[in-house]
Amino acid sequence: MMMTPEKRDAIIRLIKQQVVPAVGCTEPAAVALGVARATELLGCTPEKIKIWLSANMLKNAMGVGIPGTGMIGLPIAVALGALVGKSEYGLEVLRDVNPAAVARGKVFISEDRIQLSLEEHDPDKLFIRVVCLSGDHESEVVIKSGHTHFVYLRRDDEVTLDEQSTSTESKETSEEVSLTLREVYDFARDTDLDALRFILEAKRLNEAAARIGLRDNYGHELGKTMCSPLGKGIMGDSIFSKILSVTSCACDARMAGAKIPVMSNSGSGNQGICATMPVVVFAEENHNTEEELIRALILSNLTAIYMKQSLGPLSALCGCVVASTGSSCGITYLMGGTYEQVSFSVKNMIANLTGMICDGAKPSCALKLTTGVGTAVMSAMLAIQHRYVSSVEGIIDDDVDRSIRNLTSIGSKGMDETDRFVLDIMTSKGG
Repeated sequence: MMMTPEKRDAIIRLIKQQVVPAVGCTEPAAVALGVARATELLGCTPEKIKIWLSANMLKNAMGVGIPGTGMIGLPIAVALGALVGKSEYGLEVLRDVNPAAVARGKVFISEDRIQLSLEEHDPDKLFIRVVCLSGDHESEVVIKSGHTHFVYLRRDDEVTLDEQSTSTESKETSEEVSLTLREVYDFARDTDLDALRFILEAKRLNEAAARIGLRDNYGHELGKTMCSPLGKGIMGDSIFSKILSVTSCACDARMAGAKIPVMSNSGSGNQGICATMPVVVFAEENHNTEEELIRALILSNLTAIYMKQSLGPLSALCGCVVASTGSSCGITYLMGGTYEQVSFSVKNMIANLTGMICDGAKPSCALKLTTGVGTAVMSAMLAIQHRYVSSVEGIIDDDVDRSIRNLTSIGSKGMDETDRFVLDIMTSKGG
């Protein structure tokens, strides 16, 4: 069945909503965004900032570096959101951070002006409530269901936005496009090339992040280690090792707080890196054409978006499972794979990676990305030879879309108790 021009246009809008630049980890960036908007509503620097976060938001913001600060965690992101944040920048809200602002932020923190609490009443896994106070005035902002989705704005008694009870859909995903993997593949293969060229910006940004990760010492230096004589001595200088090291370099830099934009996917910079860099490196090493690269990047990123539609923006399942499944599809396509072979790669990925937990955003995410991307390459290698995990094995179904829903339902519902255990462990360490 032919795809209508209207649906094609809607898919392009969906990709452009979900594939956007972000500076730093998107969870603390989203909190800083809420603080910046509340500060703008208040009209002055707050004397006190009170914040309530869902468990998943808290988990993902605790251990990650904040760009341009040399510091880890939420307090500095909150302080800088109030002092120099601009809500018009979206997830690049902290773009204007400089050493003077960091110094002011440290003072702000030392004056005990920030209060962080766990939100226990709202069931949404992505929830941020910010209240800023100064004198007799206060402002309130609520972000829900998406990293940039404001559902409530108030200054004193004047409410200018209230969609808390009527809107549960994220504006990040407000383009409600129902998809199947077949439609994702057909869209990537058949859409006019000029309409898809925008995806090359993801290549440009994430390649730049990888170069910085290789140049400087960030995080656990996984990418640099794989490029070192030790790494090459063990792993060689293969296409496989290059895919792993380049992807890791970009993640090393981002998670450790490098002040660089990366192209995110579905609200996650790591997912953007994971859906982009393996495809870029394979295309270069395999001497694919620019058109093949563009179509493979669209296939990879749109597959991740499609899977996240049923998984949700935050879950107990590591996002690299979804993003690396996208990259496996892209690599399979670059190998000359058909739709059937692309669907085989998805089944291979789900059979292997389902159950990888998310224990927050942090430098060691590079290890998980590398695991996901390594599996992506192996899954593509098997798929191109028509080897795949069948429906007699585990959670795999004959229907690839049902296999995807099996994965996402485990991640969004089946692992809820795991999620609570993980957060409890993270918040009680050293206690």
